[in-house]
Amino acid sequence: MNYKLSSSLVGLVMMASAVAVDFSDYPWKAPGPDDLRSPCPGLNTLANHGFLPRDGRNISVPMIVDAGFKAYNVQSDVLILAGKIGMLTSNEAQSITLDDLKLHGTIEHDASLSREDFALGDNLHFNETVFSTLANSNPGSDYYNVTSAGQVQHARLADSIQRNPNVTNTNLQSVVRGGESGFYLSVMGDPIRGVAPKRFVQIFFREERLPIEEGWERSSVPINITSLGVLVDQITEIAEWQPSGDNCPSIVLSPNV
Repeated sequence: MNYKLSSSLVGLVMMASAVAVDFSDYPWKAPGPDDLRSPCPGLNTLANHGFLPRDGRNISVPMIVDAGFKAYNVQSDVLILAGKIGMLTSNEAQSITLDDLKLHGTIEHDASLSREDFALGDNLHFNETVFSTLANSNPGSDYYNVTSAGQVQHARLADSIQRNPNVTNTNLQSVVRGGESGFYLSVMGDPIRGVAPKRFVQIFFREERLPIEEGWERSSVPINITSLGVLVDQITEIAEWQPSGDNCPSIVLSPNV
């Protein structure tokens, strides 16, 4: 797989890898009834801690880049790409709301780790039954790794194929799903080895909270396209991914399409 971005795209935002973040300045707060959230626990966590606007509105690509770097040490090459794709879900020229990202077929996808398929129900909110596949993986161990992540990917896709006659499963969705698995292993654990404590990952998904009180620390290693790409390749190989139906990648380019 080719994870390279053009130098002009990466050059939009330049950051140093080392930064001192005082997490006491970003306390966790549960979203209120009028606050918007997305299908992505990573972005929701950023909003719940105030790295992104807590109301989930008027969010730009530079804001996502800044928030993801500060909280997770994820680099701009990852965040600019994700942010620019996410912008396709909004009718606004330069911003999104978090719940815009639930638009099916852009960045949201079937066989999620924690959300139901769009054709089967609620693709926005956390679903414990769906998440149980990940939560119960790698039994007898206190960590998740690339092997368990690949096995979970395989199981989640098999479930979607069985229950969802409209499942979308092309190479594009495979890369996105693999990226999400590599992401939780990286930001909640070791981005080089692809190992993350279960307790951290489960808090991240279930509570959409940084498990600081439990001992989590921001990665000292920059998380970038290269490090994520290595994990994605390993996870995808273990998942034994095969396309379902037409493997022609497609993406919804706007809410009006």
